[in-house]
Amino acid sequence: MERAVEALAVCHSKMAELKVRRMRLIATEACRAADNGPQFLERVRAETGLSLEIVNRETEARLAVAGCATLVDPQADGVLLFDIGGGSSELVWLDLRQRGNARGFALTRFIRAWTSLPVGVVTLSERHGGVCVTREIFEQMVAEVNGMLDAFAGIEELPRLIAEGRVHMLGTSGTVTTLAGVHLGLKRYDRRRVDGVWLKSEEVGGMIDQLLDMPFEERVANPCIGHDRADLVMAGCAILEAIRRRWPCQTLRVADRGLREGILVELMARDGVWRRRPAPRAEEQGGARG
Repeated sequence: MERAVEALAVCHSKMAELKVRRMRLIATEACRAADNGPQFLERVRAETGLSLEIVNRETEARLAVAGCATLVDPQADGVLLFDIGGGSSELVWLDLRQRGNARGFALTRFIRAWTSLPVGVVTLSERHGGVCVTREIFEQMVAEVNGMLDAFAGIEELPRLIAEGRVHMLGTSGTVTTLAGVHLGLKRYDRRRVDGVWLKSEEVGGMIDQLLDMPFEERVANPCIGHDRADLVMAGCAILEAIRRRWPCQTLRVADRGLREGILVELMARDGVWRRRPAPRAEEQGGARG
């Protein structure tokens, strides 16, 4: 809590310096689950001047879609989007069979079903450990998450579409960006190379196996993992593996974007940034050609 307040105070000073006038500030699973979540946000307001809102899981899922929508394959009939967080993980099925020309932010209208799993990299690693993760421990984590996936309702058609090869996964989280960075062999994490990269199913499985074989010290030394994520990455891989086994899409697109970009996109949409412009008049078209 002390570190969070300190970080938010820095955010407030930067926004004041930049004279930010429009903002939306949200809190997610940690404040939803904590008994003292509202009291903590009151402390944040009192000490930093920032007023945060605790958003529900449905809003969190919608914002994740809004933030990643431009990475959806325009030829896909559906997308299984997942956002693996620290305390919860969101799953969204976008049914795009009737999307027509809709793209970008408009794709949020095609959310057919969503669910929020009460598990994330922090909570799962706290229960099973994250330093020494044997394959037996890893399978225990996968099994725990797999049991939670039964609650994802309204997706009866999804397995058939996946079997027909018309659905891809879209992942937004430190887990998938880490996997992509290690897969690309980056000497230093580079968002420009990671965001939007496609991974085949066998490549994802191979990377998870590679990380399982890494001792903790080697994970710490990897420039795309580091000390802060070395004890969490295997829990994230277990959540991803449970999702992959249940819905075996052949391709996964990696998104180094998510809730923050989703908030920005929604604010821009409300301000009419993407309002359709009127078609040019005939004389204007002629002038352009001349």
